[in-house]
Amino acid sequence: MADAADDRRLGLGTLADGHAIAHHGELLQGVFEDDHGRFHRGLVTLPIDSLRSTAWIVLDESGDFCVEPPSRVKALRAAQLALAHLGYPSLGGRLKIESDIPVGHGYGSSTADVVASVRAVAAALGARLLPSTSSRLAVTAEVASDAIAFETEALLFAQREGVVLEHFGGSLPPFVLVGFKGNATAGVDTLELVPARYSPEEIQLFRVLRGMVGRSVRYQDAHLLGQAATMSARISQRHLPKPYFDVVVDIAAHYQAYGIQVAHSGSLFGLMLDAQSASRENIHTIIAALETRGFQDIGIFPINVEEGTHVL
Repeated sequence: MADAADDRRLGLGTLADGHAIAHHGELLQGVFEDDHGRFHRGLVTLPIDSLRSTAWIVLDESGDFCVEPPSRVKALRAAQLALAHLGYPSLGGRLKIESDIPVGHGYGSSTADVVASVRAVAAALGARLLPSTSSRLAVTAEVASDAIAFETEALLFAQREGVVLEHFGGSLPPFVLVGFKGNATAGVDTLELVPARYSPEEIQLFRVLRGMVGRSVRYQDAHLLGQAATMSARISQRHLPKPYFDVVVDIAAHYQAYGIQVAHSGSLFGLMLDAQSASRENIHTIIAALETRGFQDIGIFPINVEEGTHVL
């Protein structure tokens, strides 16, 4: 039995918390080579820091763990994995998840819960885990994950292995995202989806798109990023077709968007707009056009836009 000093050192009985942001699907998803020529499924996540999950945890010596709400079993598994990783597999506790991230549409709600839980455990034990460690634990907890443990860093991430295939050396260029759903009620169970079987031609195109994303980060070129995202969305449409895709393409062209992006395994669409010219009036016009065509849950998300440089 630990004494009182050990209890304080381990944070037993003390409330600790961890946080993680959401994302709005992907800018790029496909199959990519690593430095040794081996192929991996990978993606470039589009982080959204205005939505987040918070995990609250109290550790004890009971050896038993519970989570609220009970449906957050992946978060509970992640907390247990984090305890084992940090050398305290026999501890128990109570975990509570609070989140404003919609579930089942491609916002990364489960990964946010998982990463927040791992961070809460680390905080309770006075530890600090690297994003790479949190990512590997997340993949173990939920089979496939994304890169939100790295927050807003732009990188190519192997979602079923929890490793970074390429770090693009900065953040995404600034743009304004108008996000929406074709169907606000139909969620997607990503683990039930059969992974796409890409053709050799598509895999070759992924090499080009990867280079375009890297160049867009290096030169902060949101127009180039929009082109890459649109091409990736078109490839995804061959494997997991989204209703209304052609309608979204037409709207993007009409309003001169940089491009479109999608949640490749969700129901989200996004229009990528020039941050300098995306006035409140222009965006409201686009939102009205989307509502007229039946799109729902429309939101405005400035991506890496400096405060005071836009009128949203």
